[in-house]
Formats: sequence, C-alpha cells, structure tokens
Amino acid sequence: MNKPSIPKGTRDFTPLEMSKRNYIFDTIKSVFALYGFKQIETPAMETLQTLLGKYGDEGDKLLFKVLNSGDYLNKIDREELLNANPLHLASKLCEKGLRYDLTVPFARFVVMHRDELQLPFKRYQIQPVWRADRPQKGRYREFYQCDADVVGSDSLLNEVELVQIVDTVFKRFGVRVQIKINNRKILTGIAEYIGEADKIVDITVAIDKLDKIGIDNVNAELAADGLSVEAIEKLQPIILLNGNNEEKLDVIAKILENSETGLKGVDELRYIFSVLDSVGIENELQFDLTLARGLNYYTGAIFEVKSLDVQIGSITGGGRYDNLTGIFGLPGISGVGISFGADRIFDVLNALNLYPDTAISATKLLFINFGEKETAYCLPVVAKARERGIPVEMYPDAVKMKKQMAYANNNGIRYVVLAGENEINEDKFTLKDMGTGEQRLVSAEELVSIVCE
Repeated sequence: MNKPSIPKGTRDFTPLEMSKRNYIFDTIKSVFALYGFKQIETPAMETLQTLLGKYGDEGDKLLFKVLNSGDYLNKIDREELLNANPLHLASKLCEKGLRYDLTVPFARFVVMHRDELQLPFKRYQIQPVWRADRPQKGRYREFYQCDADVVGSDSLLNEVELVQIVDTVFKRFGVRVQIKINNRKILTGIAEYIGEADKIVDITVAIDKLDKIGIDNVNAELAADGLSVEAIEKLQPIILLNGNNEEKLDVIAKILENSETGLKGVDELRYIFSVLDSVGIENELQFDLTLARGLNYYTGAIFEVKSLDVQIGSITGGGRYDNLTGIFGLPGISGVGISFGADRIFDVLNALNLYPDTAISATKLLFINFGEKETAYCLPVVAKARERGIPVEMYPDAVKMKKQMAYANNNGIRYVVLAGENEINEDKFTLKDMGTGEQRLVSAEELVSIVCE
C-alpha cells in the first residue's frame, strides 16, 4: 500500500508550528487594529473572469483552475479534445480558479459591497492563496497572505502609515529588515526617457528580476523583449544608481526633468521620506530603482521588505493601485496596500529562533492522574484554574507517573500538580515547577495565584 502524501509546495503544520503561526497572525492582526483596519474574508474560489488578466501573462499562467462540476466534458467535441490546446480547453472546462492573491478579490469585494462601505475603507485579510509556481525554499504553492489595504483615499499619508505598520510589525518580531520603496510613475518616466514608453511592462518585469538573475540576464531579457541597444545602454546608469535616498532622487529628478509623470513620482517619494523622517522609524527605508514588482496594477509607490539576517525572498510587499476597481466597473477609486508573507516570516523567525516562550507553550498546568478518587478531588480546581484563564489539562489515564511527567516535559508544560492521599487529607496540592524542579505544598487558591503570576 502506498504511503499517503501531500501535493508538492504544500505543508502540514504540527501543534507547535501552529502555535508559532498563530503568534505571527496575532501580532500582525494587533498592529493592523492599532491603525484602524477591519477584518474581512472572501471565498477561496473566484470566477476566472475575476482573476484572469489582472496579474500579467506570467501571473495568469500560475492560476490554479478548478474543473467545472458534473459532466465537464459535455460541451467539448472530440476534435477539440484531440487538438488539446490547453488554454482553449481550460476556458471551456473551468469557470472558477483558486485565488492568486487577496488584492484582486478585495477589489471585487469593494465593487460588490460599495453601497455598504464607508470610504475611505481600511480592511485587513488573512487567508491562504494558491499559485502554480515551482516549489523551492521560501516559495510554496499554498501559502498565507496578511493584507492591509485602504481604498477611497488619494492621500500619501496612507503610504506613510503602511510603512509604519511594516516597521512596527518587524520591531515586535525582533527582525531587522530593509524596507525598499520605489514609484511606478518614476519607472514610467524612465521608459519615456529611453524612448520605449510602450514597453513599460516588459521593462519593469525584467528590472524586477535584477537581484535574482543579475544585470547581464536582465539586459538579455530586455533585448529579447525588443528594446533597442541604445535604450538598454541608456537604462544602465539608472538601474545601477548609487547614493543615499536624497541623492538618488536628485539624480533621477534631473534625468526625468522632461517627464511630468516621472517628476510626480519623485515628488511623491520625497513627501513619504520627509514625513517618515519626522515621525521616525527603526528599520532602514531605501529608495531602490530596481524594485518594480511585476504586477501590472501598481500605479504609484511600491514597497518590498527583505530580512537582513536571513537569506530569503521578499517577506512583505505592496503598493498603490489607482485603477484596480475600474476593471470591475467602478472607476476612480484609489487604493494602496501591503501584504505580509506569513510563511516566509515563519521561516525567518524559525531561523533566528525569535519566538517567545508564551507563544509556543499552550498548556501551563498539568494535573497528574492517580485514580478516580484523586481525579474527583482535582477536577473542581481544574475548573477554577480555567475560569481564571489558565490553560490546564487533567491527564486522562491513571498510568505510571513517569509517563505522565514525560508528557508534561515533551509538551513544554511548566507546572505539574500532584494530589495523592496525603494531599487530600491535608486539603492541599503539591505544585512542581518543571523548570526548576522546586516543589511546594499549597492550597487550591495559592496554586491558582502562583500559576497566574
């Protein structure tokens, strides 16, 4: 009999791993709430009509499509099956797909619920997404995103707040990060400057890969996309720009002096840097011209966050998308958002061993089971401890004490309670601290107070 398995790029999570993941989700949720964001959820499946064409050609290829239920071959004739054109067949066989991210479903949500929403609307969403990507370290086919978005406001204060949220979250995790920021308007201005305005998407998709594939391969990709040798040469000093944020913005402003769009992008970044400088953030904020984020819907500021102490891909990203809801028939609503990659953050916190003890140990108190009489004596105190909010277990079987103590050790339970004949006669309990080995005889009230400390 074959051993059961799970699909590549997916994972099981043990209770310990779930404790760690919930620590991540709870930390991010608490910071979102600090800034006035409210939680929503959307279905795992969306119609392909909603999903297709929103992520560029590369993104469309990574969509997981869901076969129609029932006799899905009913409308396909034999000739179509024999020709086996995958895209054509998929359009006939599938009307739904698993969501690729949380932003496009959110845009659809805003359009469907616009009469109920008070703008600006600040929402957060923590749910799994699916991508038919090649699995590798830090990249999964099923993974969680933790998104925060604001729609219905053009103010750059929203961008400022999102950077503050990123800074606060990673400060709470104890992870040092670099927050990279760019602006799609600047990239549009650069495309105009090199004389390839219609190739903006090709240019940004290629530049986005600079860290992964290097300058030579980026140039080769640009040439393959039809950019002239002159345009590629003109691009080199721009994408390899050096200096601090202010110096780089000054150079770009000079290069783009004839581009209204490009200069608007420069002004937007100057404002964001200026306000963040006045309020102060702990992590480094870097203007990075090579940051392009290959998704087609970004129109303003774009963000990406890298861990400084663990080699892994982007752990947070996002940006401004002025026209996304227009795709669903609601033009003129601006939005900006960020997405925390919970699975990569999980890997980073594991690598740096940054989980607090309280996050990974659920049960705090274990009552040893000596038999029916002793259990009956303990159960009222078990109930009292739970009423006080202490996570408690009563070991269910009267087995050897060695086995019960091993259970406490293996599950990281700090306190163990022993109540045998002597304790019952004195109306007391023996409380053992598994960390120090210290034992003391205490009343029920004292027991609960000590464990509550």
